Amino acid sequence: MTKADIVARVQGRIGGTKLECAALVESVLNIMKDTLESGEDVKITGFGKFSIRRKNDRRGRNPQTGEDMTITARSVLSFKPSPGLRAAVNGAD
Repeated sequence: MTKADIVARVQGRIGGTKLECAALVESVLNIMKDTLESGEDVKITGFGKFSIRRKNDRRGRNPQTGEDMTITARSVLSFKPSPGLRAAVNGAD
């Protein structure tokens, strides 16, 4: 599903013009992005929780050469689905 598909579905449910719905979807996504960039979690009841996790430096190796290397520290985005979403995706009633 693309952003355009989401805009079309929002327009189908709430009406309004395509431009208004696109602005609404873009606003929600920007709010979520800004919140995550600031280090806060985004919790959506019945859907799940987006959070930023910090990973430390760690040892690794280049799979092509076998050479040892250090994988640098970084932040990663993680998503934990709510129990309701997990059940729906797995086909539970």
